[in-house]
Amino acid sequence: MLHPGLVLIVGALLLPFLRGAPRSIAVVVLPLLVLALVWQVPDGPAWQLRFLDYTITPLQGDKLSRLFATIFALMAAGGGLFALSQKSRVEVPSAFIYAGSAISVAFAGDLVSVFAFWELMAVGSTLVLWSHGNNDAYRAARRYLMIHLLGGVLLFAGVTGHIVQTGDVTFTRMVLDSPAHWLILLGFLVNAGAPPLSAWLSDAYPEASWSGTVFLSAFTTKTAVYVLIRGFPGTELLIWVGLFMVFYGIIYALLENDIRRILAYSIINQVGFMIAGIGIGTEMALNGAAAHAFAHIIYKALLLMSAGSVILMTGKRKCSELGGLFHTMPLTTACGTIGALAISAFPLTSGFISKSMVSQAAIDGNLQWVWLLLTAASAGVFLHAGIKFPWFVFFQKDSGLRPAEPPSSMRWAMVAFAFLCIALGVWPEPLYALLPYAVNYVPYTGAHVVTQLQLLLFSGLAFFVMLPYLKRTLTITLDTDWVWRRLLPALMTHVGLPLGKAWNLLMRTALRLGSQGLALVVHQHRQDGRFARTWSTRSMALWVLVLLLGYLVLYYV
Repeated sequence: MLHPGLVLIVGALLLPFLRGAPRSIAVVVLPLLVLALVWQVPDGPAWQLRFLDYTITPLQGDKLSRLFATIFALMAAGGGLFALSQKSRVEVPSAFIYAGSAISVAFAGDLVSVFAFWELMAVGSTLVLWSHGNNDAYRAARRYLMIHLLGGVLLFAGVTGHIVQTGDVTFTRMVLDSPAHWLILLGFLVNAGAPPLSAWLSDAYPEASWSGTVFLSAFTTKTAVYVLIRGFPGTELLIWVGLFMVFYGIIYALLENDIRRILAYSIINQVGFMIAGIGIGTEMALNGAAAHAFAHIIYKALLLMSAGSVILMTGKRKCSELGGLFHTMPLTTACGTIGALAISAFPLTSGFISKSMVSQAAIDGNLQWVWLLLTAASAGVFLHAGIKFPWFVFFQKDSGLRPAEPPSSMRWAMVAFAFLCIALGVWPEPLYALLPYAVNYVPYTGAHVVTQLQLLLFSGLAFFVMLPYLKRTLTITLDTDWVWRRLLPALMTHVGLPLGKAWNLLMRTALRLGSQGLALVVHQHRQDGRFARTWSTRSMALWVLVLLLGYLVLYYV
């Protein structure tokens, strides 16, 4: 039995040795081969081995793991097709390592394997971001890695504590009855983009290349959704975390001017729906969260493909600089509009048959306020992603730009994903058959269709009534990433450096007092400290030290 995730990772390492047509074929065929292998994994443990005194299971199948591994493999194939014209030799191999690690997390039957592939995902995604090659991407990659190091430390401490307490490494449902389980939950929520660190997503993803953002949108947050379904279903706290993410994403997306930051905040919003469903915890809610994750990967990739096509062909990424592109980019406009309709849960699209399951679960559970908030949030989704994105990018005023359509590989990728958005909306039964629990839900009832159309109609009316207030200007939005982008560097400059000077003065004083040995060592370290001469390396070393100290405190306390 071949491990699908490892096959994709090994294949990614071989891609740099291929050139021309063989490489292009491999980029598309390799994920499809992995998709076939996903469906060869049987239910139950397929790989087991001894690690220290524990039995770990790197490969274990069931309906939930197969569902997520399927969409991860499809996303790798579609993203690879979209990125065929990408000049970077690093991005696609890194993205395949990233995707292979996500598939491996989905098939991991123990917490040790989850952690190992979780951290490999962080490496692959950082390389995808870094491969863009400009200074903004480098800085964003460092900040991204810093946050995910923090999440990794929390997860490692939690897993260690769980193993010490229970003597068991099996990845199964947990309850918040110990500090270790709280740490595991927090580690998962960091990758999900939950507060207060949500801003890592909107800070990092828009700085990737026109194709890199497509890959980044699919794996990290949805792998977090998978492990939350597996590990913490029915945890009531997640309902409120999810609702916060839903409205946080809407508000910031409405304020945003950068087209990829709009869609990045929209990822947080949509993951909020999934996390709220996980918190509800019924079979209907968990099916809804899983189905919505599956559909979201497809339509969000489609939206980011259309945005990436615009950025590649125009060199512009601000709403205030775009408009009227439907004249010369009709295919991109059509595909972007289909993605916008799908994310808005328009009837006959994939969002309609998945998102509504979470709302139905809230009604079934007599959670009226939750249902009301989710319904209000659905209207907000239509405002910021269903209308705002396509309107300001492809329609509204004529910007005078007349770009051509993107290369053929990018067009084919968009058409394939647009087809999937419509196909799943028209024929949801194949997706429902993949869900972890038996589905007893009919999305196309008269009441549901009429209610959703009314909601979208009045949301659209509100958008055009408020259009003068929604027009974007050359502004930026401040988010919690300000803390690690501005506040912490400022503290280093205005507090850390003076303390360093005081330390040097103390050492010089010690030298005069005769402590020559200690002062000489410190002086030599100061003179030879080439690694710490730049802010970027100093900050990374500082944060690694902080995270390691945090781990020691958590472990021993």
